[in-house]
Amino acid sequence: MKTWFITGISSGIGAALAETLIAQGHFVIGTFRQAQQAAEFNAKFGEKAFALVLDLCDPESIQQAVETVKTQFGGIDVLVNNAGFGFAGAIEEASDAEVRQVFEANFFGTLQLTQTFLPLIRERGQGHIIQMSSHGGIKAFPGFGIYNASKFALEGMSEALAAELAPLGIKVTIVEPGPFRTGFAGKGFQEAATQIEAYQATAGVFRERIKQVDGKQEGDPIKAAEAILLVVNCENPPLRLPLGKIALGTIGSKLDSVKKDLEDWRAVAEAAVF
Repeated sequence: MKTWFITGISSGIGAALAETLIAQGHFVIGTFRQAQQAAEFNAKFGEKAFALVLDLCDPESIQQAVETVKTQFGGIDVLVNNAGFGFAGAIEEASDAEVRQVFEANFFGTLQLTQTFLPLIRERGQGHIIQMSSHGGIKAFPGFGIYNASKFALEGMSEALAAELAPLGIKVTIVEPGPFRTGFAGKGFQEAATQIEAYQATAGVFRERIKQVDGKQEGDPIKAAEAILLVVNCENPPLRLPLGKIALGTIGSKLDSVKKDLEDWRAVAEAAVF
């Protein structure tokens, strides 16, 4: 049995993962944004799990959450940075406030929570950190650039973190789901308040496509949860775990594009040296 800390278990993959783990006898410490949600969760699962309130955009809330875990449970075996939200809008359409809100939740909050938990994880000399990224953390899409940027940042940080923690016996896996049947494209999804006509054929099309696929995505959250559990239980987990056929296609096309640019412009690159 392992002790898992999972952010954002009110819905989607986070909820599916929490329920899957509890059913298999693991202890789950999960976070909600609302106190009522946490109270209902605790009433439902009793001593099998524990929920607390966490706001990733509030550094004090993060510190209090980690202190609670340290005091009541001593530490954790697995940290799952799952919470975050989607945002659609062309780069020019996004305001400074909107961009910063996306990064606070999707990157800075996750970064601080990881940093704050690391001393507890290092004390145990083992552990696993699961970073919930996206196929959009590898390849960017018109109309999704701000969200892409937040996940690109998460991926870069996590790749370096994995190399830093490997000698310490701690593993890191970046999970890259494609479209999953969660609330991601529903009420939790945000759009730029400003919409510019010039981008209707790009960012505008993307916004409409997101709304049309809500509830019809290919990904099954329960199967995603099972895949994450499989990775945590294996001896040599991957650095990256794409989930879903669309994610495989998206990431494969990005790799092909990068490789083509490398080969097409190799001579120019090689010539730019002393």
